[in-house]
Amino acid sequence: MPAAVPVRLSRPPYERMTYIHEQLQLDKHPNCSTLAEHFEVSSKTIQRDLEFMRDRWQLPLAYDETRHGYYYSEPVENLPLVTMTEGELVALLVAQKAVEQYAGTAFEAPLTNAFAKLTAQLDGPVTVALGAARHVFSFKAAGPAKADLELFRQLSQAVLETREIAFDYRGLGDAKPARRRLQPWHLCCVDNQWYLIGHDLERDAKRTFALPRIAGVELSSRTFPRAAGFSIREHLGGSFGIIAGTGDYSVRLRFDSWAAQLVRERFWHDSQELAERRDGGLDLTLQLDSLAEVERWVLSWGEHVEVLAPKMLRQRLATVAAKVAARHSG
Repeated sequence: MPAAVPVRLSRPPYERMTYIHEQLQLDKHPNCSTLAEHFEVSSKTIQRDLEFMRDRWQLPLAYDETRHGYYYSEPVENLPLVTMTEGELVALLVAQKAVEQYAGTAFEAPLTNAFAKLTAQLDGPVTVALGAARHVFSFKAAGPAKADLELFRQLSQAVLETREIAFDYRGLGDAKPARRRLQPWHLCCVDNQWYLIGHDLERDAKRTFALPRIAGVELSSRTFPRAAGFSIREHLGGSFGIIAGTGDYSVRLRFDSWAAQLVRERFWHDSQELAERRDGGLDLTLQLDSLAEVERWVLSWGEHVEVLAPKMLRQRLATVAAKVAARHSG
């Protein structure tokens, strides 16, 4: 086996441009060749840095033919830094902490690297504030899904390039996986779980697949027209989570005073309507196209909620509650 070739990582663009600025300030007349040798990058990379400084930052860069290098044709005090409002900084701090919920998964390294690149151009005080974020904000996800970075890469490529795919899929309750062929439309994350939505070629219907149940992906050379009429907002507009149905249910739930405060504190669905009760309780109305996921959610509230409508959901809860009681009796 040949020896591994060490990889030398170049400095971030902003760090290179800071150095170039310093050399220009010192009247060193740097050029592409000397800078490329210093950073161990290509001359084209340095040329792009210089063009960015000149065109995007509007710095007075000029080239001296006699000294074979660049200089400032007008005085320049400081490089333009990325400025942020207080609200933007807080949002960035929260985003950094949100990345941490993928710690220990295949997404951790690429997300951390991507965030480092995004913040590479921030000035000193902001960088310090970002470093202190771990003491101020935190995220904890209950039962985060297992992540396979290579699988995600393959599916992302298929979606972006509108390429048909084949894969093995084991649905809930299936004894063994079955081979599926799909025109993939969209990847979405719902409750810390990733799903793939597309057109199932064998069933000639729209289907949703949980990524942890997908294996053996093969990308086809066949492409397909992008689904012009598909909208993820419309597709999941009537669902309580990821399961999109074809029904039309007006769900009415009555919460006692203890649960009411918790319900008020969060946004549950676009269709939600809240009605306050004199006893401190709360009625919540939702317009959904499927009852599967809201049933599990209602069960999580235990004795603090009552289903008022629809009748089939109320009956279903009574049946499940009886089974739970029987299983735990004695």
